[in-house]
Amino acid sequence: MIEIEHLTRRFGAFTAVDDVSFTVEKGEVLGFLGPNGAGKSTTMKMLAGFVTPTAGTARIAGHDIADAPVAAKRALGFLPEGAPTYPEMTVTGFLQFVARIRGFRGATLDEKVAAAMAQTQLEGVRLQPIETLSKGFKRRVGLAQALLHDPPVLVLDEPTDGLDPNQKHEVRELIRRMAPEKAIIISTHILEEVEAVCTRAIIIARGRILADAPPRDLLRPGHTLEQVFRELTLAREAA
Repeated sequence: MIEIEHLTRRFGAFTAVDDVSFTVEKGEVLGFLGPNGAGKSTTMKMLAGFVTPTAGTARIAGHDIADAPVAAKRALGFLPEGAPTYPEMTVTGFLQFVARIRGFRGATLDEKVAAAMAQTQLEGVRLQPIETLSKGFKRRVGLAQALLHDPPVLVLDEPTDGLDPNQKHEVRELIRRMAPEKAIIISTHILEEVEAVCTRAIIIARGRILADAPPRDLLRPGHTLEQVFRELTLAREAA
């Protein structure tokens, strides 16, 4: 469902993503981990079509992001860093706007918006302007727009950022329920999240993949994520 081949992105002399390749199958939840500046967000933005690769390519549900960008984006639900929205719109108004962009009309549009709000528990704030919402609710609006068209592929950048413990639990349960029918990438710094919902983890640093394995093989008890990064980086440099 997701194929990334030799993806590279340079900004002048700086290489943000350096020859990254991996695939994600239906039913997999991939935790994409790395320190700040590792290349996680740049990789996901290239996959979503917001940043053009310097080299390499990616495919979503068989559609090349360069040769068939509209078809690729139709198959993708993307929650970017910061979850940008139109702050003056109400929650309902914004999701209706997204639904129209996705091609929905009439009763189908209303059903899609209602389902997305129910999945992310936004009914209680549906008439509020987005700018009046807490960080956690704004994040849930961003998640709702990613889920609205029921895409087969989800790319979620820090999906539980700003949520309280109960809300984090609810989002993780939602991801677990959706997982069998989708291919999902989650960028996160939260070890508990990786262990709770991910079937596989990739660790990236300095734009290159350091490890790709089930979480239990990478995240040893008593180790922080920073310690894992450091050990893997030292091992790579020694090799």
